[in-house]
Amino acid sequence: MKTSIVWFKTDLRLTDNETLTKAILQSEQMIPVYCFDDSHFETTPYGFKKTGPFRAQFLLESLKDLDKNLRALGSGLLIVKGKPEIEIPKIVKHYKAQKVFAKREVAYEEKQTEKLVQDELFKLRCELETFSTSTLYHAEDLPFSIKDIPDVFTNFRKKTEQDAIIRNPFEKPKQINSPEIPVLGLPTLKELGLKKIKIDSRAAIHFKGGESEAVKRLDYYFYQTQCLSKYKETRNGMVGADYSSKFSAWLAMGCISPRFIYAEIKKYENQFGANDSTYWLLFELLWRDFFRFMFKKHQTKFFLYSGIKTEKVNSKSLNEKLLSQWINGTTNSDFINANMLELKLTGFMSNRGRQNVASYFCNELNMDWRLGAAYFEGQLIDYDVCSNWGNWAYLAGVGNDPRGHRYFNIEKQANDYDKKMEFRDLWLTKIKLQNNTE
Repeated sequence: MKTSIVWFKTDLRLTDNETLTKAILQSEQMIPVYCFDDSHFETTPYGFKKTGPFRAQFLLESLKDLDKNLRALGSGLLIVKGKPEIEIPKIVKHYKAQKVFAKREVAYEEKQTEKLVQDELFKLRCELETFSTSTLYHAEDLPFSIKDIPDVFTNFRKKTEQDAIIRNPFEKPKQINSPEIPVLGLPTLKELGLKKIKIDSRAAIHFKGGESEAVKRLDYYFYQTQCLSKYKETRNGMVGADYSSKFSAWLAMGCISPRFIYAEIKKYENQFGANDSTYWLLFELLWRDFFRFMFKKHQTKFFLYSGIKTEKVNSKSLNEKLLSQWINGTTNSDFINANMLELKLTGFMSNRGRQNVASYFCNELNMDWRLGAAYFEGQLIDYDVCSNWGNWAYLAGVGNDPRGHRYFNIEKQANDYDKKMEFRDLWLTKIKLQNNTE
């Protein structure tokens, strides 16, 4: 019997999952697997946890939902913990599988892991086949080869929009033939070396992991409220759930795909009309694609101090006191403090906030930008390796910004985007009260 393994990673969904669809077509039976990779829960060389409690909790919820949805189709999710290059071959041996299907990686560490797994599978005469499942545009459909992709977003966007097509999403499978999969055995946060943190009640949105929740959020943002029609005007907001789509955490974990969102935008436009706002959500999805393709092109450079620019000179300094003030929201800027407290207490921050705190870190505090990026990696509920490191490099002046150093006037930004001080009051009032009572 032709048996395959589907190795789920950051593609925790059934709809528009090419990896899963192709595995079902090519196998008589298949075993869906998720491996808790030990390296994802280590402390990075920068001193921060690679995965913090907010994202780990979101991941656990996403896996629970995936298992439930798989079981409804006659399958289930097998959980293992350890090193993928040890655990995945063990499952292959146990089920005598001939093939492993998985999502294709682009970032350095993930590619290294993929290669280690492939080498071990080769010894077992088992093939690893990977599919590109994270982007709106498929790499093969771009109007340029990866090495020739323009390093400036506008040039990439114009040519891609003009000359490339977006593929239709894959349908959700109707049935999966699997051997009996044991009941879902998820580790606890404690077993992952993390403490459970209660998300602050002031959080803009209470993210819950899983494809079911992702679809629910899309339905709410598009059809129930029609917030999509005013997205361009509200997207720089900072307070509340509806100023932006908030799809980022589900996209990062692969609970929803950009192509599924695109298909829904087109449906929405037919029903409610197209405007600048409906286009702008596509524009943001295209930025996400751009960073992913940049990682394919430049590989390890986005993790280097000099980024993809060689002539740029930044500071490599580390001032422990300033770093601590930035993380804990005790700098001399109330706007930066409010944003950093939101991140610390909820795992989320608005796009506007992210740009400001990164600019402040690089320009005012004058520290090695990679420290900031590494803190975000552990803290963000919606961490995506390409978007995070790509954006930080951009703001540090060593990435894809054609204008060189991107400097934000923090006071002006605060007045422009938090004129009535709603955001700062929301996050700093409690702190002020504490200081007054000391």
